[in-house]
Amino acid sequence: MRILAVLSVLFLLTMAAAGGGLFYLLHFYGRGLPDYQQLADYEPPTVTRVHAGDGRLLAEYATERRIFVPVSAMPRRVIEAFLSAEDKNFYRHPGVDFTGVARALLRNITSIGKGKRLQGASTITQQVAKNFLLTNEVSIERKVKEAILAFRIEKAFSKDRILELYLNEIYLGKGSYGVAAAALNYFNKSLDALTVAETAYLAALPKAPNNYHPVRYREAAIERRNWVIDRMADEAYIDPDEASRAKNEPLITERLDPIEYASADYFTEAVRRRLIGLYGENQLYEGGLSVRTTVDPRLQAAAENALRDTLIEYDRRHGWRGALGRIDASAGWGPRLKGVPAPPGQGDWLLAVVLALDGRAAYIGLLDGSFGRLPLEELLWARTWKKGQRIGAKIKTPADALAVGDAVLVERLAADEADDPPADDQPPLYGLRQIPEISGALVALDPHTGRVLAMVGGFSYDLSEFNRATQAKRQPGSAFKPIVYMAALDGGFTPSSIVDDAPITIDQGPDKPKWKPANYTTKFYGRAPLRIGIEKSRNLMTVRLARFLGMETIADYAKRFGVADELPLYLPMALGAGETTLLRMVTAYAMIVNGGRKVDAALIERIQDRHGRTIYRRDTRPCIDCQADRWRNQETPRVADGRPRVIGADTAYQMVWIMRGVIERGTGRRIRSLGKTLAGKTGTTNKNKDAWFIGFSPDLVAGVFIGFDRPRPLGYKETGSRVAVPAFKRFMAAALAGKPATPFRIPRGVRLVRVDGDTGLLPNAASERVILEAFKPGTEPTSSIASKEAGAEGLY
Repeated sequence: MRILAVLSVLFLLTMAAAGGGLFYLLHFYGRGLPDYQQLADYEPPTVTRVHAGDGRLLAEYATERRIFVPVSAMPRRVIEAFLSAEDKNFYRHPGVDFTGVARALLRNITSIGKGKRLQGASTITQQVAKNFLLTNEVSIERKVKEAILAFRIEKAFSKDRILELYLNEIYLGKGSYGVAAAALNYFNKSLDALTVAETAYLAALPKAPNNYHPVRYREAAIERRNWVIDRMADEAYIDPDEASRAKNEPLITERLDPIEYASADYFTEAVRRRLIGLYGENQLYEGGLSVRTTVDPRLQAAAENALRDTLIEYDRRHGWRGALGRIDASAGWGPRLKGVPAPPGQGDWLLAVVLALDGRAAYIGLLDGSFGRLPLEELLWARTWKKGQRIGAKIKTPADALAVGDAVLVERLAADEADDPPADDQPPLYGLRQIPEISGALVALDPHTGRVLAMVGGFSYDLSEFNRATQAKRQPGSAFKPIVYMAALDGGFTPSSIVDDAPITIDQGPDKPKWKPANYTTKFYGRAPLRIGIEKSRNLMTVRLARFLGMETIADYAKRFGVADELPLYLPMALGAGETTLLRMVTAYAMIVNGGRKVDAALIERIQDRHGRTIYRRDTRPCIDCQADRWRNQETPRVADGRPRVIGADTAYQMVWIMRGVIERGTGRRIRSLGKTLAGKTGTTNKNKDAWFIGFSPDLVAGVFIGFDRPRPLGYKETGSRVAVPAFKRFMAAALAGKPATPFRIPRGVRLVRVDGDTGLLPNAASERVILEAFKPGTEPTSSIASKEAGAEGLY
């Protein structure tokens, strides 16, 4: 009995010591552990997707390409496969599976000295603790900390929450974070479409995805997959027949279907910057946002083509700047051509070398080893470029433009476009191409909402990421004049008011030279109706108006329309000498055509977080009784228009009608052949450094700016009418194709009256040109005279 008592005491002391040691161990390693409570609010990094207005994808932003799926939405078969492979007692243990630990310990003891890999016994909870809160360090200390954290996590969170964290966090190879991304990347399927065998293969990957690559280590991958299938059968998740069929199923992976992206590089980058401004980089790259933008891919493509073609057209007018380089064109030229660097902005154009010349064509070789020819007709534009926008002598033979060994860019010509279709024994036809030095921008938006429907910020995003639509501050020139004339229409003038177009000298103050503004033509045209100042872009009429109204008034209107926050109070500003951006100018014109309502340019329609909650919406107008189930036979609810007015609807329409004259009779008459209801205004700055055209239909406004990034003259007669108008015309032709010529909306009270186009007064028998003019009530002319020389009241 005494011996038994001694042994009992020793046992108790041993147990107490062991318990004390264990308590000390837990206390020692439990100090300073990461706060596991952060898992309560943890949301794994997921992909932010940016969509075009029609739902097509524009871009994805992510640090880890993950698709988050709540555990409640996961197929039960996926959960069962991972539990079978990783932690069959997950729903029964307290965070550490002591049975599994003992089993692993026994196996490891028997494996010592046999060269076998030692087994671990980490539960899913322990893996969550390691992946989220600890490092991958292999040590006893890390395993103890992992176990402590597992106990704490199990007390704080439900089993389903722990499983949700695990299945969305684990890395499964091929850039796949989480099971949903892995299902797509390996099998091009959603989780609910996976077979038993495919699900088992994914469950085989957590331990070492690279060791079970389906191609490089196919046998090991199949063996591991089949092991998981056996575990699923052992746990009665599948019956033996299902297991047998699954194990006999071949392991076939499929490429993820290519995603259809809409192209809008400059627009997308502007959206990215906006998102960072709203939410920061972490939320953009990890927040799993779903962003619906305003861009219309059809209009975006039309804008890109219109600007690109116009820039190329301008560039060709100013000659050939030479080959990209020269190489030896003798036998074996292929590798030497590959050594010529591809220029940024090359796009779909091809690199070629000139191999031979004759009197009718240049013969070329391309990178793929094929051959072609450049007919003389395609080289006539390639006159030598000279400083000052001058060009050399006319091209009479291909040798006048090219030499053997020249590395050049070319484009395959469609047979029906070629002037000289190739004979059967002739190589295909190509055209000589050159990346323009000049650049520009084109923006289109909905004038009623401000939604930006298209944005092109340059010739090529690959050539330059600088967005000339939003970042380039340039002088708008005469495109600014409508701001001045609207101030005049609000200040008591009518479209028929007479303004003198005669020389004027402005005293700019002490120690400053007198300013003598002039028209582009350097001619003076005398007294004319106010509308002529816009139609013919008369500078002297504009200066007189601004001087009469005061630059404080002009600056106020510029601020109202968002053209300039603080316009300097100098008369040259009335001619567009102040700097602004194309997007600001287009937005200002939108307020003219929409009847004078304030709009802001918007790139983003709506943003949803990873849970589908809307966290941003462009249209914030309240809509009472907008529930669809209440509409039925009732009228569609009307949404209140709470936009403030920047100008009266009558003044806005008068300016629309005046700018329609720009296209009918003025500097934008090249556009008239489209046969659509359009209005707008050209703009050209001093020395033709910048060319503009901004115009609109009743429901679409678009603007074009073209100029060199380092401003320099565009060349003789290279005005807004010649340089920018073609891009606007090309864009509108595509945008309005198949649509009726809808008239501009006339606000209540405005009267359209026939007047003499030269005097602005009522027409008579001597009137040579009669037009309709828009007047506010009570401002219509009441008399007529034979000519404007007979006398009229106005601003002299």
